[in-house]
Amino acid sequence: MKPELTLHERTLKLQRYPVRKNETLQAWDAADEYLINHVHDMELDPQRPILIINDSFGALGCWFAQKGKVTSVTDSYISKQGCIANLKANQLPPIKIIDCLAELPENPQLVLVKLPKNNRLLIWQLQQLCNLLPQDCVVIGAAKVKEIHTSTLKLFEKYLGVTKTSLAVKKARLIFCQPNPALAKPMPAPQQWDVPEHNLTMTNHANVFSSDSLDIGARLLLEHIPQNDKYTDIIDLGCGNGVIGLKAARLNPHANITCVDESYMAVASCEANAKLNLQTPEQLTAMVSNCLDEAQPNSADLILCNPPFHQQTAITDHIAWQMFCDSKQVLRAKGQLIVIGNRHLGYDDKLKRLFGNVSVIARNNKFVVYQSGK
Repeated sequence: MKPELTLHERTLKLQRYPVRKNETLQAWDAADEYLINHVHDMELDPQRPILIINDSFGALGCWFAQKGKVTSVTDSYISKQGCIANLKANQLPPIKIIDCLAELPENPQLVLVKLPKNNRLLIWQLQQLCNLLPQDCVVIGAAKVKEIHTSTLKLFEKYLGVTKTSLAVKKARLIFCQPNPALAKPMPAPQQWDVPEHNLTMTNHANVFSSDSLDIGARLLLEHIPQNDKYTDIIDLGCGNGVIGLKAARLNPHANITCVDESYMAVASCEANAKLNLQTPEQLTAMVSNCLDEAQPNSADLILCNPPFHQQTAITDHIAWQMFCDSKQVLRAKGQLIVIGNRHLGYDDKLKRLFGNVSVIARNNKFVVYQSGK
């Protein structure tokens, strides 16, 4: 893994977050390099904000930290922590880092957008920009060539303004967009839909997985959430919109439920859903964290987990492994971890290695629900 980004006689030491031994993935990509090279000779006003959206681990934030008033917008707690760590490692001044639901700074001169994996989030961000940007603002998007489709360019055209693209360099491409205030519309409300078989009404912000229906993995896990008076503290780890935590709260009304996710939009959705669906919303607490970094050891009786198998666009199992390791530390003696995953991921081997035991609670043609005890 290459830890140093060198461009224009300047070198940054950049690491992904959390830092892992023998890391095989870089903290930046060719699209970051393309953006930096394109903007390098641009004259910037030190008094007008520079807006960076969806910076993976702070490569862009670090590069532009000394160029003016930089605000970085992310929905990812992990990306935020990565940016903070890389700014510190390179002895750079801090920049302002806000989540996607926060108010953007007025009158930016330059907006750099790394395309998110989720088009719903892209549309939401383009609408947010269209309501804010002056016509003289330079907007540049960037991504790998394979991630920029004709439909992507049409979204920029529809929600922000006239759009064109660059040539490809190192399998990356830039998108240039001229803001058109005439396209501005009120921001859409979060998506809302019902789960009648569980008597739930769910609301989802733009970047939350499965925005308009119950995903099939959660549907299977919902049928196998245990109900027992012995559970006083239950964690929904990787909670998304909180549907698993809500069902656990309904089944175990005397338990404290903690929902944890690294997405700010997921946690906001979870908080809204607790108010919509629980007689006592205070039973459920939602928090942004990297796995269970903020949880106390021996503090939970039951952890319910639907792990992701990607970090941004990179496919990886290290997040699931950290979730399992953290769960072992956080569970009390005789506590239980219940995990759902795609059959091909082979979580049973990891759980058996870590806990010394694993059993299958349920399975269908795509998913398996496992249980391990501490």
